[in-house]
Amino acid sequence: MHDILNLAGSNLLSPPVLFFALGFAASFARSDLEVPQAVAKALSLYLLLAIGFKGGVAVASHGLDTKLVSTLAAGIVLSAAIPFLAFALLRIVTNLPRVDAVAVAAHYGSISIVTFAAATSVLATSGIDYEGYLVAVAAVMETPAIVSALLLLRWSGANDDQGENANASASELWREIALNGSIVLLTGAFVIGWVTGEKGLGDIAGFVVDPFKGVLCLFLLDMGLVAGRGMRQGARDLSLPLVGFGIVMPLIGGVLGAGAAAVIGLSAGGAMLLATLAASASYIAVPAAMRLAIPEARPSIYLSLSLGVTFPFNLTLGIPVYVILGNIAGS
Repeated sequence: MHDILNLAGSNLLSPPVLFFALGFAASFARSDLEVPQAVAKALSLYLLLAIGFKGGVAVASHGLDTKLVSTLAAGIVLSAAIPFLAFALLRIVTNLPRVDAVAVAAHYGSISIVTFAAATSVLATSGIDYEGYLVAVAAVMETPAIVSALLLLRWSGANDDQGENANASASELWREIALNGSIVLLTGAFVIGWVTGEKGLGDIAGFVVDPFKGVLCLFLLDMGLVAGRGMRQGARDLSLPLVGFGIVMPLIGGVLGAGAAAVIGLSAGGAMLLATLAASASYIAVPAAMRLAIPEARPSIYLSLSLGVTFPFNLTLGIPVYVILGNIAGS
């Protein structure tokens, strides 16, 4: 417990977390501070490009092996399985309608690339090495959760009244999943980094390495503003059991991720990142898919919960817990 408190204290005083807190507080105070939408999108594109490219370079240096393939498989299984666990937990502790429970559950199987970026920043600051190919795991963990949500939607009977409308939107949904911008850029940058290797990284290191933490701070300032606005607008829909779910579910996912890392034999840093991925909740790719798949589900619940509860929890207190889990599970 003492180690967790020390890590939490250090993490809470790190620039990225403090900039998030600044944005969150400014939003609640109804300040006119804002990051223009075009700038926020550019920051998001930069983070995806930098993370993907550096991950590809790491794979080029590491080479393909059984551990890499096993980690990718573990990521897919975790992403596909966690929504079922989240849905069951929601049905036990809340009285959410099934459509809302399915939509919320989908977010907890997918990942938050910004939480992943913050976790890598913590590892870099602490001097802890990790397997760079974990970014490839992040890329493959976006989609399985959405597929699981569609299965839950069908098996739970939540869309029985949609009839032909559900089938009519299927092709649009799969196109949205396959061509989602964040997935395309993250995967594409990963492949480019893999192809160009260390030489490619040397050519653009001044762009993808040195400015990374500063850009992350500015992006988290915007995320704080967005999260604060979401909490103001959606707080009335978030019951105490739902808020509790938004804190407990990441911890469950983190334990599952750390357990998988221990079986695979990842390093402490790699185990921490796999735990972080399993613990995070999507607020980009999955909301877009849910708008198409379950239009009657309420964004005021699933987006406020993932961005307003789980994201701040992971950013401030969750990451130190996952560092401890990584140290326990890592080889």
